[in-house]
Amino acid sequence: MKLNMINKYAAGAMMCVAGLAITASVQAQTTLRLSTYVNETDIRYEGFKKFAELAEQKTSGRVKVQIFPSATLHGWSEGVDAVLGGVSDISWIPADKRLACYRVTSLYPALVDLEKQIEMDAKYADLIRAEAANAGLVPLINSNYSYDQEWWFKGPIEDISKLDGKLVRSIGPLVSMMIETWGGKPVFIAPKEVYQSAERGVVDGINMGVATYSSWKLWGVMPYMVNSTLFYGNIIYMINKKKFDSLSADDQKALMAAATESEVWLKPRYENWVNEQVGNAVMKGGGAAVSLSKDKRQSLVGEIQKKWNPTVKADCGDALSAKVLSLFSEYAE
Repeated sequence: MKLNMINKYAAGAMMCVAGLAITASVQAQTTLRLSTYVNETDIRYEGFKKFAELAEQKTSGRVKVQIFPSATLHGWSEGVDAVLGGVSDISWIPADKRLACYRVTSLYPALVDLEKQIEMDAKYADLIRAEAANAGLVPLINSNYSYDQEWWFKGPIEDISKLDGKLVRSIGPLVSMMIETWGGKPVFIAPKEVYQSAERGVVDGINMGVATYSSWKLWGVMPYMVNSTLFYGNIIYMINKKKFDSLSADDQKALMAAATESEVWLKPRYENWVNEQVGNAVMKGGGAAVSLSKDKRQSLVGEIQKKWNPTVKADCGDALSAKVLSLFSEYAE
């Protein structure tokens, strides 16, 4: 009888230990909230889903990524505060003054070689990694929009460098400077508000990525596109550094690998999707797309670089600015 009682208590103790082990295992799992401004009809949303799938796979389920599309967690300019404040764990990072060099180089006037985009993006992220760390962030996913950052107007425009007082939607300081250089007036409007602004005549033109433009169905209100390809653009999705550092070394490595693999997976799909969006709008939706010659593009970029490079040197410092500008030169089209 006593032996049975001992066995009973021993079994109970073992079950208790097993229960604690299971609880510890559950607690060891990490859920990362990824905030993005793109909506679920955008091909880039599929890229984030692929990242989430790879992250879970590579960490054997220890890390899971929950995606919040359409800026549901926070607004366009709030990426840094949202990540540092715990509203999201991973988010797009806009041109924020706390990231001085990233602010003036994540969108830069350049004709870049898109065939080497993944390689270039990785080198760019490495260059601004220290600045990001000082702000409590770690670069994670490169979201390159060099391929599709373009201009739209209600009707044909003879020369984009002659805006003649037009109000044009800007996404940041560089674009604002370009609009002003070309005789226009920049207006900042968050992506979700662009449709209403275009429809109501708040702006005469829009600077925006084709993917975002198409996702928000803007072809119907501002259908004339100037396909200029004037930028290196990389809105990096960064993760809270404390959150990242709390992961094991293996899971950190796995998360980074998942990010790179998802970029490689997305690139051809993204470019094909953008091409389809433009083609459908022109052929079926009554839109129009006009491409600039390479000579014209080089002329426009050269003019803007001369004006913008002093800002790059001032905000990045001599050493870092030299490295960043050298990178742009190395990967020129």
